Amino acid sequence: MAASTGKSFVSRFGVHIAVLVFVVIWTIPTLGILVSSLRDKDQIIASGWWNSFASSSQTEAGRLPAAAAQTQKDGKYVIEGNVFGDGAKRAISAFGVKAAAPTQYKAGTAADLGDGVTLQVNADGNFVLASPKAFEGDRGQRVYYASSAPPKFTTANYDAVLFSEGIGRSFMNSLTVTIPATIIPILIAAFAAYALAWMRFPGRALLIAVIIGLLVVPLQMSLIPLLKLYNGVGTFFGVPSKTYLGIWLAHTGFGLPFAIYLLRSYIAGLPREIMESARIDGASDFEIFVKIVLPLSFPVLASFAIFQFLWVWNDLLVAMVFLGTAPDQIVLTAKLNALLGSRGGNWEILTTSAFITIIVPLIVFFSLQRYFVRGLLAGSVKGG
Repeated sequence: MAASTGKSFVSRFGVHIAVLVFVVIWTIPTLGILVSSLRDKDQIIASGWWNSFASSSQTEAGRLPAAAAQTQKDGKYVIEGNVFGDGAKRAISAFGVKAAAPTQYKAGTAADLGDGVTLQVNADGNFVLASPKAFEGDRGQRVYYASSAPPKFTTANYDAVLFSEGIGRSFMNSLTVTIPATIIPILIAAFAAYALAWMRFPGRALLIAVIIGLLVVPLQMSLIPLLKLYNGVGTFFGVPSKTYLGIWLAHTGFGLPFAIYLLRSYIAGLPREIMESARIDGASDFEIFVKIVLPLSFPVLASFAIFQFLWVWNDLLVAMVFLGTAPDQIVLTAKLNALLGSRGGNWEILTTSAFITIIVPLIVFFSLQRYFVRGLLAGSVKGG
């Protein structure tokens, strides 16, 4: 008995450790995106997010003022100033005048550049370039230096993304697409799942086989035929092709096979005695479905709602095909993609955009997560 109890404790402890490991593995990337989205863009390039709370070191290049800035001092021609033209407070550890040796001299030492010309760059960025002869030319001396800066966090990245033109409208467009595209397939699939689980009619087994077969059909394979069919029907009835109705129907069609399969597995596992007792009391199939099946099926409905919401919210391909990129219809993923494309490969825009897109799905997931596991185990154990 003790051995059995001990084994049970070890098993439970092992499960908890495994779950904790998976939680940490999945949380680390999200934490990295959050930290990177708040960092200064220069520090993102210089070091990884795990070094964000320590001083970051990077090698920079600059050009000193031209000959027009020289003055005479103690019989020499001198150019003075600070290599940090932006006024930033950073500490220089070494400097150089060649790209092949950017840290040849330690900060504070006077480097001999030949012909009596010396250059001294101090740790605070102040420099002195001295020569026995007058400087000539309109281009200053090239200088390289290794500097370290304290951690810097800013909300400027979020200001650039959130207050960019059209972001608010695209956010509402995404909600307009996602909420109906999540609710509609749930309503249809719930009715279909009940019929396939508890009602007997000709062709029932064939329908179940077709639904299971549709689970393996790639979206890309059915996208073009579905678009042609929708455009043909729209042309026949005089309905515009790029409408919210079109993308709602598209997401409903893509999500229905999995929804029906998941809900049917759960509903088929409900106790038969409850259904038979309700029929004896004179309840119709519709009353059984509304008053008994739906309340008992809420865990699996919530699980599918999470899957469907995440899929539709993060979708880019279907939205661009069925809805387009007009300013009054473009969804958030397409807008952020356009914003990132117009700014090149800026990491601060990429990480901030990524974190913004996952905020709403995280809220939905944590709101329904208590039903998630029960819904995933739908139908694995039949009711007695």
